Amino acid sequence: MKIIDSHHHLWCPDTDPTGIGYVWLQNKGAMKPFGDPTPIQRDYLAEEFKAESQKHELAGSIHVQCDGAIPDPVKEAEWIESLSQTHDIPSAHVGFVDLTSADTPKLLERYMQLPGFRGVRQIISRIDDRPEISFTQVEYLGHMIWREQFALLTAHNLSFDLQLYPQQMPDAAAFFAKHPDIPVVIDHAGSPYDQSKSGHLLWRQGLKELAQLEHCHIKLSGFGMFDPQWTAQSIQAIVNDILELFGAERVMFGSNYPVDKLMRPYDFVVDSVLECCTNAGLNETAIEGVFSGNAERFYRLNHN
Repeated sequence: MKIIDSHHHLWCPDTDPTGIGYVWLQNKGAMKPFGDPTPIQRDYLAEEFKAESQKHELAGSIHVQCDGAIPDPVKEAEWIESLSQTHDIPSAHVGFVDLTSADTPKLLERYMQLPGFRGVRQIISRIDDRPEISFTQVEYLGHMIWREQFALLTAHNLSFDLQLYPQQMPDAAAFFAKHPDIPVVIDHAGSPYDQSKSGHLLWRQGLKELAQLEHCHIKLSGFGMFDPQWTAQSIQAIVNDILELFGAERVMFGSNYPVDKLMRPYDFVVDSVLECCTNAGLNETAIEGVFSGNAERFYRLNHN
């Protein structure tokens, strides 16, 4: 099957030839919300990523920023841009911008010099009483400067990759409704970290509000971040709800490699998501959209 992987990372903390200055990747063994990152705190380059699948054709990919603490995040994007010219992978990339920073306008101008740059991600995942799984100490949705500078993405025709928790979804939906000209894509299936009955209902209700926004999309990615032992059977209800709420045309596959390499082989990830989509009743055209066409369109891989 042809795949355009809508969410993966490449990094070089061991060699770092361009002086990116990774932070969490250098902090060996420090626990992350998804567990012990030690096995992936090493160089993960295009050659290894392209060889992950033994069954499917990796026709393209979207690189998503990997470290919000890098002193100059544009350096990471410049390195990624050089890889795309050498390896045809990634096809486009999403960079980090701290939208609370006074440097935001200048950073965006620098990013726009890179032909493969398509959008911004700043992880906002936070739960007040769950610091151990929170990715940030700041509630960005309530931060006035963050809210004001989010609008700067419009002038550059940029999208926003959104990683958040279900508790944050109602506020996020209300905010993004004010910016219909900025395409949004929810990373990692909306972070279904609580898969109890009540947790699933909270997640579904939040996604329902986001799905009502026509400019909001979602990725089938990152399942291992919330359930290391996940299977096609364990995520079937999640995939069913996502397809029902968003429609197949606003859903795209992502591996979240190499983070999810900690949990499952690449072809296991592909085949399991494919099985779920098939069980949900998607036809061949819709499946092609989920695994390649939707990412190609959302990230404008055939045009600027």
